[in-house]
Amino acid sequence: MIDLRQSVRLWFAPARISEQGETPDYRFSLANERTFLAWLRTALALVGGGFAVDQFLPGLRSGWRLGLALALLAAGVLCALRAINHWVRCERAMRRGEDLPVSRFPALMSVVVAAVAVAMVVVVVGGWAG
Repeated sequence: MIDLRQSVRLWFAPARISEQGETPDYRFSLANERTFLAWLRTALALVGGGFAVDQFLPGLRSGWRLGLALALLAAGVLCALRAINHWVRCERAMRRGEDLPVSRFPALMSVVVAAVAVAMVVVVVGGWAG
């Protein structure tokens, strides 16, 4: 839990990361930043998908529409938060000469997106609109 609090503090003070270890090759830091931006793009796409389901599928039964929209929106929020946390953890590991941190989050995100996609298939094929 202490490591999580320290990581969250670094979200808002990234200059403090430079106090740890040695400066890595800038190419690795830039690659880490590109990964961060890819996670943010994914988060934005998930949020956009959540709004699209809510706004553009009015014929979908309310419970289905709300559930799918909320699942996509929640996944977007988690993805955005995970982006900054992953960036901080990787940058710190590179500076300390440690192995990069591993995460189950990509697998979890894949399962959530797949579950939403399967639910959408069921809704479309089942014709549960209106």
